Amino acid sequence: MSNTQHHVFILMGVSGSGKSAVANAVAHEISAAMLDGDYLHPRSNINKMADGHALNDDDRAPWLTALNDAIFAMQRTNDVALLVCSALKKRYRDRLRAGNSNLHFIYLQGSKAIIEERLKQRKGHFFKPQMLVSQFEALEEPGADEGDVHAIDINQPLEGVVADTIKLITTVTAQE
Repeated sequence: MSNTQHHVFILMGVSGSGKSAVANAVAHEISAAMLDGDYLHPRSNINKMADGHALNDDDRAPWLTALNDAIFAMQRTNDVALLVCSALKKRYRDRLRAGNSNLHFIYLQGSKAIIEERLKQRKGHFFKPQMLVSQFEALEEPGADEGDVHAIDINQPLEGVVADTIKLITTVTAQE
């Protein structure tokens, strides 16, 4: 393995903030690896969300362990990798940080009104728009004590969010 430091960027935020769309576009533009953390949810979590129920911390525990392991693996195989994960609470972000260096969070930040409108237009996703209230209630916005979290304003067209995200990734990876 080379001495190059590999970076994993977690695209975080409430459902409907554009995490998957931004990650897909960025991964394509910069040839980065990408994993949607939703794929690592156990079946019970997916069924619970599909029935319109919010997950609790007990539901999330095995998922966060799987995500932490995925980050560990991604850091060893890719120069830049993207992981889509809501990471709404600081303790979840701390679980993802555990044992993983060169981990960065990109917080796709937007108002409830903007995100609600986007959710109403979604098709084929197990997230229900009425769950947005619980997402915002669970959200612990990153503070100054989380220097590895960078906010991107999503109140702009997707192309702008993608461009801002690429610029951020380029800046962070150039600081080696």
